[in-house]
Amino acid sequence: MTKILVTGAGALLGQGIIRALQRSGLNPYLISVDPSPLSAGLYWTDEYHLVPKADAPEYLDRFSEVLHRCKPDLVLVGTDVELLPLAENRARLEQECGTTILVSDPEVVHIADDKYKTFLFFRDAGFDAPESAIPENSDDLEELIQSVGFPLIVKPRVGARSFGVSTVLDRLSLDKALKGRAGLVVQKAIGSSEDEYTSSVVAFGGKALASIVMRRDLRDGNTYRAFSGEYPNLNRAIRTWGEALGPFGPANFQFRIDADGKPKVFEINARFSGATPLRAMVGFNEVEMCVRHLLFEEDIHQPSVAQRTILRHWSETLVPSREISE
Repeated sequence: MTKILVTGAGALLGQGIIRALQRSGLNPYLISVDPSPLSAGLYWTDEYHLVPKADAPEYLDRFSEVLHRCKPDLVLVGTDVELLPLAENRARLEQECGTTILVSDPEVVHIADDKYKTFLFFRDAGFDAPESAIPENSDDLEELIQSVGFPLIVKPRVGARSFGVSTVLDRLSLDKALKGRAGLVVQKAIGSSEDEYTSSVVAFGGKALASIVMRRDLRDGNTYRAFSGEYPNLNRAIRTWGEALGPFGPANFQFRIDADGKPKVFEINARFSGATPLRAMVGFNEVEMCVRHLLFEEDIHQPSVAQRTILRHWSETLVPSREISE
């Protein structure tokens, strides 16, 4: 029986990966891990284990112990914070534990984690991205203001789900948004919320093998309504981006359409994304594609994507109190 371990059972991403696996035709034995025993996703799988948070000194040792004990065929990463430590230690863990870890190279993770590095990657590759500057370089920031004007977006270079993001309309509000804060990037504001898209590409060996684009509505930084369709021109663009980035498996590109009709990427995730289970609902199960390719050497083919409107909602998991591990 195929054994798959999913990290981050308390995270939207980790839970989405589990849901995509449950929707697939694989029927694997599922193992989940998370730092908290109150993580709902733990109770959706056949087996679960508690591990420290990824920034804890003992995280890698404890995670390695779980891999040795469970012997999964494949590890799927369900949180951002685990990407870099697992990317940096992937070869050693795979060799010592006899498993495969689906995580991109550290360089790819760094580009995706840092929004200014994302801008530099797109600029240097000759792609469109929102014009950006970092406050530490006052000349570049002044050039940005002079060239694109206001409004501008101020956001953390490293972060997700719109935390710490603000729109500034003039120099006074820009100075206020920057005051006392470090690690920021300032970007040209692109389009509107009606022009926002999330997309995914699956790439191995530098070749984009499948892709999907969905227009989306956001709430608290997460996709809560999505609209799938063919979007042929946008799919061609993200396949080109994916091949330039070179992920090992999935990559997520989030972008808006500017006034000239060009897609401009403001965020990359070098992983599956929170909208992964939504994509699976319309025929694009990227988790299943990666599993079949890595474990069974099956080719990846572009699936047909249904044109649908997806309305996201809350749900609940009922667990007997005696089953909660401390």
